[in-house]
Amino acid sequence: MKNFKNRRTMLYIPGNNPAMIQQGGIYGADSILLDLEDAVALNQKDAARTLVRNMIKVTDFYDAEVCVRVNHLSTPFGMADLEEIVPLQPSAIRYPKTESPEEVIELLNIIEKIEDRHGLPHNKMTIHAMIETAMGVQNVFNIASKFSRIDAITIGGQDLTADMNIIYTPDGAGIDFARKRIIMAAKASHIDVIDTVFPDVNDEEGLRRETEYARKIGFTGKAVINPRQIDVVHEVFTPTEEEVRKAYHIVKEFRANSAAGIGVFAIDGKMVDAPIVARAEYVLRLANVQVG
Repeated sequence: MKNFKNRRTMLYIPGNNPAMIQQGGIYGADSILLDLEDAVALNQKDAARTLVRNMIKVTDFYDAEVCVRVNHLSTPFGMADLEEIVPLQPSAIRYPKTESPEEVIELLNIIEKIEDRHGLPHNKMTIHAMIETAMGVQNVFNIASKFSRIDAITIGGQDLTADMNIIYTPDGAGIDFARKRIIMAAKASHIDVIDTVFPDVNDEEGLRRETEYARKIGFTGKAVINPRQIDVVHEVFTPTEEEVRKAYHIVKEFRANSAAGIGVFAIDGKMVDAPIVARAEYVLRLANVQVG
């Protein structure tokens, strides 16, 4: 279930916006997130659910991964969301405000019962757990590591700062600990980890700074709320030509040395061992480059 996917960007699209849903595939995001939760007013929940269900059936999203953020099961809308969306088997269900493994067990039991009723497998649609509370941050490793269907976790910065009774600031200082704890849980579980949205769609430089920091500390991608943000995030998360060139050279030399029975070698005077090679292979996967 935990296969390599390139999720540099995940574009939020409100579930009650038919024009944007219809055009979702042409924006160029790696993932499309059709939102039935925070982006939809309470009096439009039912209409949004029906719209998303129908649009998934007829819309060509091209190569984008299609995810649906449902409402939490503690709300009056969560169960209805799952009943309508699970039979469609989008790429993933995003579950908001995940706080414990027990919540995930409840969610999976419901999803798999729905799949059984419709004769669907349990290994096609994955789950993205959203960490948006202090309790979720505390429990994130147990959430990320125990379930094969969870192949990504993400931080919801706005809800988390509200739960912590702090104000979100451009430097992200208030949620820096949470970001790093969530990243470590994801890395230990070998799954993707997606950073929170950057809320100011007019501040391209601010977006770039935050995205560069997100990549530096280990995020594999970033959620975006406007198509204008996609190119900046892709640029940051896509390896440069120089990074690809170095990675290619490392992997090629590693294979040649391995064939000769040499495990550790040097390139330009710098030692190359297994961790360096693993990082180089990851860069080449991101860049979709094969070593001949």
